Formats: sequence, C-alpha cells, structure tokens
Amino acid sequence: MGKGVFITFEGIDGCGKSLMLKRTAAALRERGLEPLLTREPGGSELGRRFRRLILDSPFDSVDERTETLLFAADRACHVRQVITPALEAGSIVLCDRYIDSTLAYQGYGRGLDIDFLRRLNDFAGCGLRPDLTLLLDVDPAIAAARRGAKADRMEQEQAEFFARVRAGYLALAGQCPRIAVIDASAAPERVAEQVWDKVRELL
Repeated sequence: MGKGVFITFEGIDGCGKSLMLKRTAAALRERGLEPLLTREPGGSELGRRFRRLILDSPFDSVDERTETLLFAADRACHVRQVITPALEAGSIVLCDRYIDSTLAYQGYGRGLDIDFLRRLNDFAGCGLRPDLTLLLDVDPAIAAARRGAKADRMEQEQAEFFARVRAGYLALAGQCPRIAVIDASAAPERVAEQVWDKVRELL
C-alpha cells in the first residue's frame, strides 16, 4: 500500500481535542475507513510507563528538563513502534498531541530554547511531520472550566502558563501552513464541522 496520512490534534488541556479526534475517527469509519487512534505521551507500551512518570507524578516533582526528555523518549518509541509502521501500511493515523506540544508547552510555556526543542523533536521523531495539524484554540479560562477539579500534574499549572502555551501554539500556526486553527469555543457540533472540513480537504 502507499503512504498513509498523519493527522495530529493539538491545543491546551481542556480544549476538546480528544473529543474531536474521536468524532473524526467516527466520521472516517462512516466512510469505510479505519483510522489508527493514538496519543502522546503513552501511545506505545513503553510510552504508557512514561505517561505515568510525566503526568501522575506529584506537582512540581519533575523539572522542565526531565519532563522534556521524557516526552522525547516517549516520542522516539511511539514513532518507531506505532506511527511509522501504520503509515507504511497506508493507514490514516490520528494522534492526540505530537511535536507541536513540546514546542508550545516546554518552549513557550516552560521557556526552554525553541531551536534546541526543534532539533530534539527531529531526533526523537526521525524527522516525521504531520500532513495536517488541527489546533483547537480556546481561551484558557474556558479550558479550565472544562477540565474541572480532577487534574493531572500538567493540568494543575496556573492560568499564566496556559496563556503562554496558547500564545505559543498560535505563533507556531502563523509559521506553519500545515497547522489549521479551529475555534474550539463553539458548540461541539460546530467544532466538529470545522475539523471535518479540514480533514476532507486533505483527503
């Protein structure tokens, strides 16, 4: 089979990307396609251990450098073991977070060097880039209300952190044509329509 299609879903925690990924998968299945759904961190067997280390550790227990390297290790395993084989088999891969999360969260959010993070992403991801990235953009206050009281280590960050991450995502979108900004403050049905319009254009 030919090369598959790689679509990623990005945005701050609480933006609704996981829901939109599932709705996109359902729309593809209605059309006779069977996409692969995966996520970062935790898309591979080893990655699920990394996910627990990164997200389930107590707040402030993991410094920004350790966090970044754990995400990179997860990505290296994920790309080699899950994403690349699926693409080589001709599958449509829908991924909840990928390289732009590192740039937005650890770069713009944590203040780490963006150029270094780009090189780290290239190394960990073997240079693999999505064909389309759907950025679910929403005000951090709306996202916080959606997240509710239960939160992992990353979701416990302050509003100022998520404001920096959101600004980072929008800056990345301005630099990269593959990133489509979706208004995620709208009703879920309207957001899903926006997402599907972009996916349909690609396919």
